[in-house]
Amino acid sequence: MSRAFVKEQEGGEAFEDLPDRPVSPHPNLVTPEGLRQIEEAVERLRREHGEAVEAGDRPRVARAARDLRYWQHRLSNAELVHPSADKQTVHFGASVTIERDDGRRQTWRIVGEDEADPAHGTLPHVAPLAQALLGKRVGDVVEAGQGEAEVVAIS
Repeated sequence: MSRAFVKEQEGGEAFEDLPDRPVSPHPNLVTPEGLRQIEEAVERLRREHGEAVEAGDRPRVARAARDLRYWQHRLSNAELVHPSADKQTVHFGASVTIERDDGRRQTWRIVGEDEADPAHGTLPHVAPLAQALLGKRVGDVVEAGQGEAEVVAIS
């Protein structure tokens, strides 16, 4: 990157003014596993921040401080949702299997935004597909991308 486009503060470095990570406007619903992940991130970042301060590594201090602020905020407004025994309707924390128009079956667990990883079968509760699935029962059909999908199992 050309230095001509980086504005540095007088006597400072560009990394000292890292913008905060954006925070979702949606409720911060979390599963017990999601809460544990947030708590672990806070602890890890506290250690990293302390190590960076001790080493005098200002870019690392700035990154760790920014990330720590994000995760501390997420921890402060986390809304723990305990697992439900309801296997009749799709709800937060449930795993749901759908069958798409082309015959593909996919299983998703509906979780909080920070713990979601679609490549590993977890979907954030705010995703359009998750929103379409919430409250549905086996046999219900929902819009899924360009087609439709039927709910075939809930666990």
